[in-house]
Amino acid sequence: MKHVLNLHSLPDSVWDVLIGEALKHAENRAYRSNQHPGKHMGLVFFNDSLRTRVSMELAVAALGATPVTVTPGSGTWGFAWEKGRPMLGGEAEHIQEAVGVLSRYVDALGVRLFASGTDRDQDREDALLQQFAAASAVPVLNLESASRHPCQALADAAVLTRHFDGHAKRKKFVLSWTNHPKALPMAVPNSTLLMAARLGMDVTVARPDGFELESDVMEKAAELASSSGGRVQESNDLQAAVLGAQVIYAKSWGAVRRYEHPEAEAKMRQSHRDWRITESHMHAGDNAQFMHCLPVRRGVVVDDAVLDGSQTLHLDQAEFRLHGQKALLDWMWEGKG
Repeated sequence: MKHVLNLHSLPDSVWDVLIGEALKHAENRAYRSNQHPGKHMGLVFFNDSLRTRVSMELAVAALGATPVTVTPGSGTWGFAWEKGRPMLGGEAEHIQEAVGVLSRYVDALGVRLFASGTDRDQDREDALLQQFAAASAVPVLNLESASRHPCQALADAAVLTRHFDGHAKRKKFVLSWTNHPKALPMAVPNSTLLMAARLGMDVTVARPDGFELESDVMEKAAELASSSGGRVQESNDLQAAVLGAQVIYAKSWGAVRRYEHPEAEAKMRQSHRDWRITESHMHAGDNAQFMHCLPVRRGVVVDDAVLDGSQTLHLDQAEFRLHGQKALLDWMWEGKG
């Protein structure tokens, strides 16, 4: 089955096809419309959503299929995950039966299932997403999990490919940690780093000490960069990192320390309130473009002047969620590439 749980598990031939197809969908909203009449797509949202839900429902409908959205615990039974333990709590249905039933109704499933923030091994391994996929009899598309966000990564890759006219390689890309009131998951920064590395960009991960991404993600990024002609490095100096940058991608994430010492992590995070993207950071770049996956906290992650300026791609990124997801669904159902 063509599960898409991690975009970077797909071969280069499929990666190239998906970016190309996303760009075609952007150029022509009617491209490949109604190609899959009679198909049904189940969308299971364990977490809140704006862009993902709306863009997925529209993408499915544009391809001629029918979306069915489920919010567990809201209009449906609550789902239990553990096996080997009597279900004596509030959850009335086990995920094994819930997904088993849904996958008999639809032709593919999409699931949004965020990190626990309390179980590091479970989050690193995307254990709940893997459990969901294992219970499904149809392809599963990851709509953001504990450690990956393939839909965002594809959208961002297509935006950068278009912005640089197909020549993103060796452009300077800064993935900057930014302050946030909450310890956010690593799915987007992980996927963003791997995406930029796979495009062959010169990537700097700018973050305060203690906010390093997981070592296996950094190693995978270095491997992708080596294959594509780019490079990956880290910096704990934001002002130095953005010098000459052509892209500044802001994203908050919690430190690994959150899993064992959440109070200490919160204190450490709030000591870095100066890690916010300002106009001075943008001016230090080389005609730098600002990127963010959204939603974004104005005045905390980035200044209003940056978001309201002319050198931003964040709304393009949101738009390309629609185009990229059409490409992903088309590939899942037809197997192009």
